[in-house]
Amino acid sequence: MTTSDSGAEAASQGLEPDDNRHPLQIRNFLLLFLSRIAAVLGGTAQGAAIAWEVYTLARRHNDVNESAFYVGMFGLSQFIALFCLTIPAGILVDRVARKKVLLGTLSLQSVLSVVFCLYTLLPDPPIWGLFVLGFVQGALRAFGAPATSALGPMLVSRQVLPKAIAMNSMSMQVGSIVGPALGGVLIAFSTQSAYVVCAVLMVVATVMIFAIDADTQPQAPTGSKTEMVREGAEFIWKSKMLLGAMSLDLAAVLLGGATALIPVFARDVLQVSPFYFGLLQAATPAGAILMSLSLSQFPIRRHAGPWMYVCVAIFGAATIVFGVSRNIWLSILALMALGAADMVSVFVRQTLVQLFTPDHMRGRVSSASFLFIGASNQLGEFESGVTARFLGPVGAALFGGIGSLLVTVIWIRLFPVLFKADRLE
Repeated sequence: MTTSDSGAEAASQGLEPDDNRHPLQIRNFLLLFLSRIAAVLGGTAQGAAIAWEVYTLARRHNDVNESAFYVGMFGLSQFIALFCLTIPAGILVDRVARKKVLLGTLSLQSVLSVVFCLYTLLPDPPIWGLFVLGFVQGALRAFGAPATSALGPMLVSRQVLPKAIAMNSMSMQVGSIVGPALGGVLIAFSTQSAYVVCAVLMVVATVMIFAIDADTQPQAPTGSKTEMVREGAEFIWKSKMLLGAMSLDLAAVLLGGATALIPVFARDVLQVSPFYFGLLQAATPAGAILMSLSLSQFPIRRHAGPWMYVCVAIFGAATIVFGVSRNIWLSILALMALGAADMVSVFVRQTLVQLFTPDHMRGRVSSASFLFIGASNQLGEFESGVTARFLGPVGAALFGGIGSLLVTVIWIRLFPVLFKADRLE
């Protein structure tokens, strides 16, 4: 997008191209920020409940390692949906008003939470039913995540965009830090209460998005759907810096998905109560939100590539510490360090994607980015579950942490252009 295009887009939304306001002073972005907090808060509280439910059902008939495998299978069910729907989701987000797409996904997520609640009220619910619902949840995320990512830049000027990206990430972390702790408290009463709270919060998130009054219709595409797919794929492939950033996060998160095993560590390694399970779930986003607060005030503007590589290495080292720890507070600190390091990597990647992607392609590029990164979380859960099946939960964490360190070294050689990336402007 050229400077003149950026100015025209900002003017169409009532924004000045040289706007220096804080993102939260812009009404429409504030609504998106609050909606994202509500949606992530509900989603993470529900995620904690689902992980606990899957592991509890599996432990009725299996040992620790086998049960950990089932937790990973739930992540795989979501990844399959995300993988299958990434392309159609990206096309839809680039053809339909992004506000409409987000309204639809949030509304359906509130309904899905009610279905989760009703399903777990059955006398002896089969575990495979949760995998089916997990597939539906993954499908909704496949459309909702790129719509949210592509909507944000339409609500602020390019001058404000780096801070807006940090705030957008922080909104996710605010929900993520409170959600797991809330989920742990609610699980102490019943998992169904977590599903009900999630449904209510999804309704709140929907209302916030409905109140946005900006024009969120993307520029009309000129080619067919096939041409749109080819155009998006060529853009990512030729942009080695973007490809390197996306694939680096994919490889690191895929191998370092030990956080999926938190229910296993809580119950059978650290042997703590649901309350401390909630604290463990909240530790990673707690570290991320502290880092995102710093980035929202002092965004990285120089040496972006080296910062990203260093933080991926820290991510791997923190995963190793979490795996060997037998002290609840050391485990919490390791997860906080993991979350802070991951936040830097996310910030660099999202800034690169949003600054260097034309608006009419943001849906496709954001959807591909989410597949690389967001979906890798679910695939990482599966990898951790399978590894835990053979190496045990501690061995799985060590395997993932060491793997992340090796990935850092390999990617420096594969994508030197990313290591040399300097200014995020």
